[in-house]
Amino acid sequence: MVPPRSARRRGPHAPAATSGNTRVDTPTDHQDPEKTVHRFGFTAGEFRSLRALRNPAGIQRALDAMPYHLAETAWSPRRVLAERTAHCLEGAIFAAAALRVLGFPPLLLDLEAVQDTDHVIAVYRADAHWGAIAKSNFSGLRCRAPVYRTLRELAMSYFEDYINLRGERTLRAYSRPVNLARFDRVHPGWMIADTDLWWIPERLVDISHIPLLTPAQIRGLFRVDRRALEAAVVGRRVR
Repeated sequence: MVPPRSARRRGPHAPAATSGNTRVDTPTDHQDPEKTVHRFGFTAGEFRSLRALRNPAGIQRALDAMPYHLAETAWSPRRVLAERTAHCLEGAIFAAAALRVLGFPPLLLDLEAVQDTDHVIAVYRADAHWGAIAKSNFSGLRCRAPVYRTLRELAMSYFEDYINLRGERTLRAYSRPVNLARFDRVHPGWMIADTDLWWIPERLVDISHIPLLTPAQIRGLFRVDRRALEAAVVGRRVR
């Protein structure tokens, strides 16, 4: 989940369409992977390592193999590749960069919660359906297969597993996708930067979010039982 510094967006959620043609923060860009290496700035070895992941499932396996990073940082994909550790935000940014190297647009989506931290996931489309790649300290908040017709369907697939340590279901909204390619001119070399990329979560929490629940549905929520909470924290890393 997002470290505390990337505080959640305040105020009411802005309405937006949830089906049909999903609006993205910027037009997607499909690139020939072999022609983008110089623009991305990765070394030949780094680029080969990312290309070797082959597909979204390979990217998820790489993230799953990394220990969860317990720090308030926003490392670049190069730093994650070197350190072999990441938390939610860093894992999603790394996944978006790896997807880009494989020819997908680098899209991030923010899941907004109450009494909890936000969760950032990298999203992609395959055969006109949405899937997700994610790093999380909670077992049920990682990847999703590309079987969801809309982003709302994808976001709702996280609802039952999105719980805090009090057993409360906390997911409330999701953002439209943000294409990180839009930052190439404003933040050139962001994929290989030595400095933290805090401007990415700042953008994610500032854009409009789409509510998932009605007020009546929220009032009707109840806490999960002990077994569900124990399943959610299997493998959870703590300080």
